This record gives sequence, structure tokens and C-alpha cells, in this order.
Amino acid sequence: MVQLWKDKRLVLMISKIHEATIVNTGRKDRKTNMVIKKLFAVVQYNKFMKGVDRAGKYLSYYSVLRKTVK
Repeated sequence: MVQLWKDKRLVLMISKIHEATIVNTGRKDRKTNMVIKKLFAVVQYNKFMKGVDRAGKYLSYYSVLRKTVK
């Protein structure tokens, strides 16, 4: 299922397990004081991808391809 969502930018997500439902995030916007709503797939992605993003960040500090002199 392809889902389109526009927050600050257009987001395209492809998911086989999520439906295109909008859920409350439990937070409010500071300026408008309205409840923030997002797609369920976006909420799940943000919840579970933090460790993977952190691992990718640490791996980016070290080069995988090491040049050696023979």
C-alpha cells in the first residue's frame, strides 16, 4: 500500500502491514495548540527506527574501505 503524507515535506511510504489511518501522536502544536495527527505508518517508523539510525550514524564515522600500501 502506498501512502502519501505531507507534513513539512511530502513523504511517500510503502507498507504491506499498515493501513492508511491517521492517529493522534499525543502532542500538541506550540503555535496553534492543536493535536498533531500523523499516519500510523509514520508513527511506527519513528518509534522503531531510532536504533538503526543511531547505528548508521556511528558507522558513518569510520570508513569501511581502508586503503593499504603494499
